[in-house]
Amino acid sequence: MGRRPAMMTIFTLFALLLGCGSSEPDDPPLPPAGLGLDTIASGLDAPVFLTAPPGDTARLFVVEKSGAIRIIRNRSVLAAPFLDLTDSVSRGSEQGLLGMAFSPDYATSGRFYVSYTRLNGSSVIARYQVSGNADLADPASGFTLLTVPQPYSNHNGGMIAFGPDGYLYVGLGDGGSGGDPQGTGQDRSDLLGSILRLDVSGSGTYTIPGSNPYVNTAYRGELWNWGLRNPWRFSFDRQAGDLYIADVGQNAWEEVNVQPAGSAGGENYGWNLMEGTNCYTSGCSPAGLTLPVLDYGHNQGCSVTGGYVYRGSAIPALVGHYLYADYCNGWVRSFQYQGGQAANRLDRAELRPGGNITSFGEDARGELYILTDNGRVQRIVSR
Repeated sequence: MGRRPAMMTIFTLFALLLGCGSSEPDDPPLPPAGLGLDTIASGLDAPVFLTAPPGDTARLFVVEKSGAIRIIRNRSVLAAPFLDLTDSVSRGSEQGLLGMAFSPDYATSGRFYVSYTRLNGSSVIARYQVSGNADLADPASGFTLLTVPQPYSNHNGGMIAFGPDGYLYVGLGDGGSGGDPQGTGQDRSDLLGSILRLDVSGSGTYTIPGSNPYVNTAYRGELWNWGLRNPWRFSFDRQAGDLYIADVGQNAWEEVNVQPAGSAGGENYGWNLMEGTNCYTSGCSPAGLTLPVLDYGHNQGCSVTGGYVYRGSAIPALVGHYLYADYCNGWVRSFQYQGGQAANRLDRAELRPGGNITSFGEDARGELYILTDNGRVQRIVSR
């Protein structure tokens, strides 16, 4: 394992989640005051993700690592979970119910997708259907689309999201342990250490889009990019279409990568040749690699938590800024992606939530939320 501070039990997940561009300055400047946090809900069990169906401005859906999906309406957590997978989900180490994505046509299809680790440790992507009650999924509708064996219990990734192209993107870590002993980061013949791009529009499992970079090659056609250690959280800018990938590092460096909209895919982000903008393997060369737009050392934290580009309407001054955090140190920072660089880097001290940040979330309006391992969901607001 990589070096990590001693932390709580079930959230070893994030303390262990750890990975050229340019390095984060030691002390990014503070922005003018004007942001704050508004607690929307508390008492949740290990919340690790928040989302909402397209166009649904009344509800928030929160993924609990222990296996349930909860609905928040009017600042209240509904008593019955939307979906309960606690009997099917492994909760050890970095395992659990880790991600959720609503189909772009959810209003008519009722389809949504989950990412979890089953009891034997394998990563699973499954499709479910809402029931006749909009606040309850149909548990019998579960259909497994993809199962990926995991050699270790850490670096499972877990993020899933639909891109602007309507395809489902799936994040998988390098398989775990420390230092990528299986060599999956630089191996395109397996699915680990990569983000996959899948067409899930059919009634079966999935098909591989013909525009994926490794279709009809000796490599896995599902791959969209590779060379990632553990892309715990990635997101698409809902306006520009750019893909932001926060890749958790090993012992020294955390990084944020940006894949511009219109990319043909196939980027190699360097793990385990490089960690951030620095060599991890002796004598490495950055030739042919796509380097992060930003990295920061473990003098500033230990595990990057990726967020979103703010595209809401409530905070005009924040529009276009990408927010990210560090799980261990609890800070929140932002930058703007301009000319291929991370510009206007700011420390958002007013957004420190007072807990370890497990994830960000985005609602149907584009407003952003911060989730912490003490069970709270807080919305970013203007003060």
